[in-house]
Amino acid sequence: MSATGYRSQAPAGQAGFAQLLRAEWVKFSTVRGWVAGLVLAAMAIVALGLAPSGQGSCGTHGPASDCAQLVGPGGEAVTDSFYFVHQPLTGDGSITVRMTSLTGRLPDFSDDAGASQGNPSQGNAGNGDGSGPRTRAGLVPWAKAGIIVKASTREGSAYAAMMVTGAHGVRMQYDYTGDLAGLAGSVSAASPRWLRLTRSGDTIAGYDSADGSHWSEVGSVTLPGLRPTAQGGLFATSPQYSQLSMGQLSLSGAASQATGTFDHVRLGGGWPDGAWAGAAVDAPGGPAAGSPGGFQDAGGRFSVTGTGDIAPSVSGASGIGVTIAQTLIGVFAGLVAVAVVGAMFMTAEYRRGLIRVTLAATPVRGRVLAAKAVVIGDVTFAAGLVSAAIVVALGQRVLRGHGVYVWPASALTEVRVITGTAAVLAVAAVLALAIGTIVRRGAAAVATVIVVIVLPYLLTVTTPVLPVGPTEWLARVTPAAAFAVQATLAQYPQVSNVYVPSAGYFPLAPWAGFAVLCAWTAAALILATFLLRRRDA
Repeated sequence: MSATGYRSQAPAGQAGFAQLLRAEWVKFSTVRGWVAGLVLAAMAIVALGLAPSGQGSCGTHGPASDCAQLVGPGGEAVTDSFYFVHQPLTGDGSITVRMTSLTGRLPDFSDDAGASQGNPSQGNAGNGDGSGPRTRAGLVPWAKAGIIVKASTREGSAYAAMMVTGAHGVRMQYDYTGDLAGLAGSVSAASPRWLRLTRSGDTIAGYDSADGSHWSEVGSVTLPGLRPTAQGGLFATSPQYSQLSMGQLSLSGAASQATGTFDHVRLGGGWPDGAWAGAAVDAPGGPAAGSPGGFQDAGGRFSVTGTGDIAPSVSGASGIGVTIAQTLIGVFAGLVAVAVVGAMFMTAEYRRGLIRVTLAATPVRGRVLAAKAVVIGDVTFAAGLVSAAIVVALGQRVLRGHGVYVWPASALTEVRVITGTAAVLAVAAVLALAIGTIVRRGAAAVATVIVVIVLPYLLTVTTPVLPVGPTEWLARVTPAAAFAVQATLAQYPQVSNVYVPSAGYFPLAPWAGFAVLCAWTAAALILATFLLRRRDA
């Protein structure tokens, strides 16, 4: 004899939705375990976010001033390290050069594992004189040499430059974040590149040519506040050497070097009739420190050697510091707790048989699920909002006080990170509720929640162990994509770095990533509603 499931004969809509919300709130608030779970989630977010770092991200145990970043004209953190062969330019003028080669030196760690850690004392003592790691010929992709007009030799001052790069052809770069493409291809004696900069007031225009006769304008930029007398001339620089290891970027621990060769140097306008002066502009804003470098002038043929970079600073494998999103490290523990509470909010009723009473009182089963979703979403959002606000407001002070550089963010960005984090936790709890409705068994629901919600977050944001490609894929299509709402940093194509969520970079725009989580949740709620209506209680 088969058993027939109970279905109430009460008319639909007998209980108003407001009454249903109140009933579900009473259920939630009277179960101490659920309330305690959300309280523990909030406490974990705050406790881990305010825990001091044992060592500053600049490799120091000292005060936060040790991690001070150079600031560019736009207020962004920058690095400004290069060798500069310059003369003063008063008023308007132009500089034209022909560049016939760009060569470089890279650290060679191929023969000795000890030296690959930057320790020349373990063999491969470098260059035959014990002075450092051995080097080999080669260029990093963003090695660069060319001509530049700079407000002054002060680090971080405004500039515009035309350059040849190691692997990206001719570029016009300006004020650290600007980057425009010119002629493609590499430079050689057989295929030289002609470069020109012209100044008119505070406007700098850049041109390139393959033959010195036919010129193309690469770009024209305005440098507000450019002094009447600026500095201009030749430069060379080369960022830190880096290499991929198991799909992730690891730094070798030694700087690279670039040498540019120039001739046909022509000056027009307000240049003095004087000698060239060489100087190392050296203000590291990341791992690539400048070096003295040098230059040679052999009858108008110049050779300029430098190391460092002129570019925005970045976070992650190629840079330093943490973001305000990374102060929210405790969100991982909070996510686990709210996901479990969300799943148990439904599965507990199945386990205790109370679901029959609930559905008897409210025969329109979809409304029961909707009420539960509103309650668990609201209480989770409130807990997440309070804890995230405390961490973002106070966590930065704690980290800076322990020598950790925290990347600055605007007030609006902080508001987006706080509210976005709370919204992600709330929607994740609703997704867990839907999974609990689908699975109906507590242990199975929690395991599914961990796999669907928590594991992708662990693999992309907290402790990434996968290569870059799979990591980006997970950060695009899984619920972990929602944590793009915590993004505060810009990605710069002209700076080699692994732009992954663990470093504060996300492949999707903030609210686009959040929409991915909402799509998962909507699909799960639709399936849960369908099964709730079709299955016996």
